[in-house]
Amino acid sequence: MKKFMEEFKAFAVKGNVMDMAIGIIIGTAFGAIIKSLVENILMPLLGIILGRIDISGLHVKIGTADLTYGIFLQNIINFIFIALAIFIMIKAINRFEKKKEEAPAKPSKEEELLTEIRDALVKKNA
Repeated sequence: MKKFMEEFKAFAVKGNVMDMAIGIIIGTAFGAIIKSLVENILMPLLGIILGRIDISGLHVKIGTADLTYGIFLQNIINFIFIALAIFIMIKAINRFEKKKEEAPAKPSKEEELLTEIRDALVKKNA
């Protein structure tokens, strides 16, 4: 049991697991922000454009069943905006990472010394 707990502890504190947990937490919070943006700002504006229709309130009654398809449409719109926001954010991060990779790496002191020695040898033999 002790070995199992040690293995679990090693697994749980690895960087990948912690990064994933942080990503899930931030993603959940980000999703809530986008959902609020869609439901509280964009959908009311869309409702004005469509003639004061509240999409989330759309429903149809079939027999005793009340099909609230408006809530389903609202969730689809939420998903589209969340996916769009995440796509834009990932593109921005990738652009930043690409610029970071394009920056030339500064040579180490050893590389500088070896370059000087090489240049001195070339000069001496010339």
